[in-house]
Amino acid sequence: MDMRRLFGLLLGAGLSLAAGAAEAHPHVWITATSELIYAEDGTITGVRHAWTFDDMFSAYAVQGLEGKTKGTYTREELTPLAQTNVESLKEYAYFTFARADGKKERFQEPVDYFLDYKDTVLTLHFTLPLKIPVKSKQLVLEVFDRSFFIDFQMAKDNPVKLVGAPAGCQMKLERPGDGSATAQKLNEQTFINGENTNFGMMFANKITVDCP
Repeated sequence: MDMRRLFGLLLGAGLSLAAGAAEAHPHVWITATSELIYAEDGTITGVRHAWTFDDMFSAYAVQGLEGKTKGTYTREELTPLAQTNVESLKEYAYFTFARADGKKERFQEPVDYFLDYKDTVLTLHFTLPLKIPVKSKQLVLEVFDRSFFIDFQMAKDNPVKLVGAPAGCQMKLERPGDGSATAQKLNEQTFINGENTNFGMMFANKITVDCP
């Protein structure tokens, strides 16, 4: 997977120039938080993500950007980059997969998206509205990259919130194991050839919400 295609962040050379001839997946690390958004009638309307990129990727992504204050970037200055990010994510289904009572649900294109830069790292914020809001007994939401080019880890503190959920709804988060050690045993060419295109499914973050 080419990060220039994925996020449109790397405008010059490939990611290997920043990561230093990496030979195994993953190449990018994201710490994520998610909010599941409910309407007053109890239907779930969408998901709001905040994805914080690792230091190395963040540093490479902002190369060439000019801010009014050296070493800092405002939300406005990062707006074009944020737009490129979310547009590039569509090809990968935004790394977000939902099922309501066992039925696969689809998302619309992101809204309310922006990037912020704090403590030398970039965080991408965006909301994914469901194409059709749904009321379900059980909702399962998974966040992962099938090819494991990106390693998603939910934040340690307050990783998932239910916003406006009906009374009695219970949420459970299943965190994946550390797939990095396993992936590093595989040659990079194995991923390029497509032999492990679904490797990342083993390391999905699984959010399950059960409502009465």
